[in-house]
Amino acid sequence: MSKFLLGVDIGGTTVKIGVIQENGDIIEKWEILTNISSGATSIPSDIWTSIEGKLVELNIDNTDIIGIGVGAPGFVQTETGIVAEAVNLGWKDFKLADKLNTLSNLPVYVDNDANIAALGENWKGSGQLADNLIAVTLGTGVGGGIIANGQIVSGTNGTAGEIGHMTVLEDGVLCNCGRRGCLETITSATGIARLAEEKVTSGVVTNLQTKYQNNNNMLTAKDVFDSATEGDEVAIELVLYVTDVLGLAISNIATIINPSKIVIGGGVSKAGEALLSPLRKAFTKYALPRIDQGSSFVIAELGNDAGIIGGAYLVKQNMSV
Repeated sequence: MSKFLLGVDIGGTTVKIGVIQENGDIIEKWEILTNISSGATSIPSDIWTSIEGKLVELNIDNTDIIGIGVGAPGFVQTETGIVAEAVNLGWKDFKLADKLNTLSNLPVYVDNDANIAALGENWKGSGQLADNLIAVTLGTGVGGGIIANGQIVSGTNGTAGEIGHMTVLEDGVLCNCGRRGCLETITSATGIARLAEEKVTSGVVTNLQTKYQNNNNMLTAKDVFDSATEGDEVAIELVLYVTDVLGLAISNIATIINPSKIVIGGGVSKAGEALLSPLRKAFTKYALPRIDQGSSFVIAELGNDAGIIGGAYLVKQNMSV
């Protein structure tokens, strides 16, 4: 009889859910809206109600489910499954694993959403089950997941791997975390757009000016990479600066865990080689030669499925399926 794993990826707008085979193949995946009203307390019951309905559709009995793996946005105490804080949801010390376990009567494992994505990417994506891996997600912010000796590094209170909040610029711009000069203020999609807009409004000559005017005085990271590919010198300079800062940060992390794979995901990663080529050069410039020789950069492959697949793998790891 086939057994199945459930992967859940909780986001601020939607919750992604998947029924996954033991080999990592997705049987069914879907999304529900994230209900953040009343302190987002209905999310566990919303998740389980949706899963129950889907299992009936698929003719899968609860006894055929091995467990549920959940990625939550925020700081997670992995041993207890408590979400210590999830700002976007309004959760503080939220007993997510206990609540889902009570509803489902299944084993439930919870980790940070970036860590879950790293697990998924390593299992069925570009990581290829590397024992030591750094995953960096370049989106609205900068997320990170670190795998060392085959295990996610969570830390004492769930904050290990918060790559986006490494300080890379003393007295830099204010970050959402309340500190200044964090990596994500420079290398996130938001940070890249901000730097580009500063260039445009300073009056330098660049074709970014046209993109800025055509888009209601706004720019995106894609605009910057597109302009760099087109040969715009200001955009090229911006890309080199951003990848230099990111390459230095990753080289410092790499000194600690000596990864074989460095996986770059998130919206900015869609730039492909326009991002990876200068990033590799920056990493090589800063990294110890032996660490550089052992590392390869790859673009994440799973996209929005990384979280649900990673949730399934979290169950697999914990239950030694």
